[in-house]
Amino acid sequence: MFIQYIWRYPIKTMAGELLQEAQIGEFGIEGDRIVHVERADGHVITSRTHAGFLGHRGTLATDGKPLVDGRPWNSESVARDIEKIGGQGARLVANEGSERFDVLPLLVTTDGAIEAFGEDYRRLRPNIVIGSAYGLVERTWEGGYLQVGKVLIGVQDLRLRCIMTSFDPDTLEQNKQVTQGIYKRFEGKLALNCYVLEGGAIAVGDSVEFFKDRTLARPA
Repeated sequence: MFIQYIWRYPIKTMAGELLQEAQIGEFGIEGDRIVHVERADGHVITSRTHAGFLGHRGTLATDGKPLVDGRPWNSESVARDIEKIGGQGARLVANEGSERFDVLPLLVTTDGAIEAFGEDYRRLRPNIVIGSAYGLVERTWEGGYLQVGKVLIGVQDLRLRCIMTSFDPDTLEQNKQVTQGIYKRFEGKLALNCYVLEGGAIAVGDSVEFFKDRTLARPA
């Protein structure tokens, strides 16, 4: 198996950026979901209720600062766009704490699961896609470990999917049958909630090994 794709989403709930390599630390891929959207009352809002956010793309500049569609995340033009979608008082807020993740810092899936899904894999918003993992083998990985060089990733459980999977990542058109299909065919769960045990560098093409027992993994 190997790393097929790496994705980072610097602005939570917006489209992300496809990477060739990344650093992984305690909180997953460095720079992932470091800015989110809040209403005026401080409540975090996402594309679950405001799909228009998916029409904007978050990236990191060469200096590590977040951008929205190539603009500084804290610029006036971005602020206007956020209010148009989220309502008066909606704003972007920086947060690099662990609570910024809905579940765990890493979401991992496989090409086999994507093929079974039969839809654009970007609907699943994975951080890592593993290639040559045929069929639904990822559904046997709960409680195990994935090793990529010195990086060791713990697999907690399968991710229960939400309505965001119903939105086309390009057109933003909603098709609720996509999400309903996940519940009918996969018990509502696709991709894996993961955490980092040993950090380091990963890159597209790197070999991936799965271990059911951590003692079998190679030392960092």
